[in-house]
Amino acid sequence: MINKFEYTDKNEIIFLDQSLLPLKEKYIKTKDYKDIISAILELKIRGAPLIGIAAAYGVVLGLHHVNAENKRDLFFQFSKLVESFRNTRPTAKNLFYALDRLVRKYKENEDMEMDGIRSLLLDEADMIFDEDIEMCRRIGVNGADLIEPKMNILTHCNTGELAAGGIGTALGIIITAARQAKKVFVYVDETRPLMQGARLTTYELDKNDLDYELITDSMAADLMREQAVDCVLIGADRITSCGDVVNKVGSYSLAVNCNFHKIPFYAAAPSTTIDFEVESGEDIVIEERDPDEVRTVLGMPITSKRVPVLNPAFDMVPHSLVTAIITEYKVHYPPYNFAGSKHLFQSYIQSISHRNDIET
Repeated sequence: MINKFEYTDKNEIIFLDQSLLPLKEKYIKTKDYKDIISAILELKIRGAPLIGIAAAYGVVLGLHHVNAENKRDLFFQFSKLVESFRNTRPTAKNLFYALDRLVRKYKENEDMEMDGIRSLLLDEADMIFDEDIEMCRRIGVNGADLIEPKMNILTHCNTGELAAGGIGTALGIIITAARQAKKVFVYVDETRPLMQGARLTTYELDKNDLDYELITDSMAADLMREQAVDCVLIGADRITSCGDVVNKVGSYSLAVNCNFHKIPFYAAAPSTTIDFEVESGEDIVIEERDPDEVRTVLGMPITSKRVPVLNPAFDMVPHSLVTAIITEYKVHYPPYNFAGSKHLFQSYIQSISHRNDIET
């Protein structure tokens, strides 16, 4: 496992700065929650599940070091911390899922003494982390059933250990299939503009000794035409109740090309990524990022500062283009109706928390 994030018994956080990979492995140690906010904003910590985990621990870190005079003041400080993390990134559902769990846990135990509340919230953050590790494992097992021996799989962005608490989502499936001796081959989209595929997915594939080739984003359609791709496997930052999938920009193009070439298009994510209250992907806020991410490559300018830029971090894949959605619960096929399964998913996550397997 890549040790990408840790909350220590000294009430500090140590995390791997993913913005420097793969050229430099640098770990940052901090007792300041603002450093975690900055790390999320600057993609030093990234990936929907890991963002949620980091935000939960970031709130715990801030609350541990705050000087609260009484319980009313503690709740005021807690609320400010939660709001600060809510404002980091607007699209990934896992961020809000984790923060909402902390808020609910606090309100259920607000009569406790202040140190007890701090300890309880740390336990909740630990549970969110542990649950994600187990959900990733189960996603890997469920998704590997779709992978035939010697398949050529195309991936987009980074969906492995660096993006989650456990082995990852889409890349976790590939790793699980490889451990089952299926000898898969991976085409890795570079994933402009921040090259998460080129920088991070290749880094993880190397560490897992898997066969792959890096391609430019614009090569994918031609590989499909040549029948070199057996399926496309992506992660997700938010999934709506009808199965619309919001993921790294470029995902929609892949889905359209898969549809044309009659290639399966799979999305993999824990149920914590599903927004049960939102029906359509059109209603999800798409994060617009710094234009300089497009004007530069690894910090080096490739255009004038005057060049106008459109830089959405994500796009939306309509559910009609999604062959299946792989969660820790099972592989879901159209028609998708996650709104009607909300309580089922919640019960399943509770079973994971207690390490009790249930029938799927």
